[in-house]
Amino acid sequence: MAKIIDTSTTDPNSLSEWDRQQIYNGLDCCLTHEIFQIIHPQLDANTGPTYEFSKSLQGPALEMRLRGVLVDQRRKAEVIDEYHDQIERLETNLERIILEGLGRGSFNWRSNADLQDVFYNRLGIRPIIRQGRPTVNRDALERLESYQIARPIVRHIQALRELGKKIGVLKTEIDPDGRIRTSYNIAGTNSGRFSSSFSEFGSGGNLQNIEESLRSIFVADAGYKFAKCDGAQIQSRIVGAIEWNLFSDARYLDACESGDLHTMVAKMCWPNLPWTGDLKHDKDIAETPFYRHYTHRFMCKKIGHGSNFKGQPPTISQQTKLPQSVIEQFQPKYFKAFPAHYRWFEWTDSQIRKHGYVVSLDGRKRWHFGRRGDDAGIRDMLAYQAQATEAFIVNTAMLDIWHSRTAIIMMHDHDALTFMYPEAQEDEIIPRLMAQLRVPITLNSGREFIVPFDCKVGWNKGEYNEKTNPDGLRDYKAGDNQRRRAPKVSILDRPVRRVS
Repeated sequence: MAKIIDTSTTDPNSLSEWDRQQIYNGLDCCLTHEIFQIIHPQLDANTGPTYEFSKSLQGPALEMRLRGVLVDQRRKAEVIDEYHDQIERLETNLERIILEGLGRGSFNWRSNADLQDVFYNRLGIRPIIRQGRPTVNRDALERLESYQIARPIVRHIQALRELGKKIGVLKTEIDPDGRIRTSYNIAGTNSGRFSSSFSEFGSGGNLQNIEESLRSIFVADAGYKFAKCDGAQIQSRIVGAIEWNLFSDARYLDACESGDLHTMVAKMCWPNLPWTGDLKHDKDIAETPFYRHYTHRFMCKKIGHGSNFKGQPPTISQQTKLPQSVIEQFQPKYFKAFPAHYRWFEWTDSQIRKHGYVVSLDGRKRWHFGRRGDDAGIRDMLAYQAQATEAFIVNTAMLDIWHSRTAIIMMHDHDALTFMYPEAQEDEIIPRLMAQLRVPITLNSGREFIVPFDCKVGWNKGEYNEKTNPDGLRDYKAGDNQRRRAPKVSILDRPVRRVS
């Protein structure tokens, strides 16, 4: 029989720890219920469907959290050893530069005091100040890199710090069954994109932003294989769809759907180049140098994405490591080719000023609580519109595949999904997956908008390399079943259990 406690008359100090926890849990549930009764009636035609859709995602999110991903312990140890070897080589080079080049008796690159002495005293660079004190943090190092005399030292330190972070990720705690788990948060962002952090067991961490060089430690269970499906140029395509819906301007969306967005953009930005009309030959022309070893096509890819969301030359220059003058030279050509970008910027500003919110292509509403007309706020809301629709497309596909049980959902990477399937059924399952990843959205004038997905398959999440990672992901080709999984002593020989 349940124990009833009258909290109005009971001395809290007389309660056991168990009773206090039960009271806390009860209040937590009651308050949540009371708040829900007030908030739920306020849902409108936009926020109501968003709420229902978010609730429907709990099933696949919970399944991914419970299952986790198998970690190849041997590969993990190998990568850690490789990084320690790289650190040792870099430290030797850096010490030689400091000790012989600057005549310093000793040096510790992890010491802020030593770094400040090197840059600000021995090299005589004007100190970079943060909160009233000299600093050598990441932003300061990026600024110090512009000094030629400091550049070799800065690049060594940046590389050493990056390797240290990678080792920290690899040493993330895994669970006793050899799997690493993450806690997916469905409502962690305004846009509907998943976020992730430590699992409920205190292990794991954010698995959505693991860089390429570390992914090979994540492996499929015995008898199974991974399929990683990425939305092709998904945010760029969404920008094009928005501009078609708002202004009936198809130029950017047509470029996205041309088969080679960046070559098409290059053709529009530099119409005087000797274009042929043949996609293959035109791609070769787009790959000709524009600035130093950077090609016209690279400019369209690297600078174009930032420009889509009102990125300014100083910011894009810092992010791409390209001179600001190059961005200033590129952007007028880019916006002349796609004038609807400017119209979208102005429309978003107008929506914020008039209504205080914007609604994404899929109907998700977001209020802007900052100062209206603020340039940073406009850029934030531009990015929101693309990210919200990206999340809708990816999550809709994930939900459909989860319900149909076509494959086992393993990892969510914002614009990509990783599935696991019995390797013997590859040519049966992958075509079904690719069909279910097609999420049609009807635009104005009846134009159908579908983001295509690329699919790579393999036994671990790293990129395929014949010598260093033969089990890695490579493009799926029907009937290409010649590859076999390399024998690994660290693969756990236990069958995967589906969560029903």
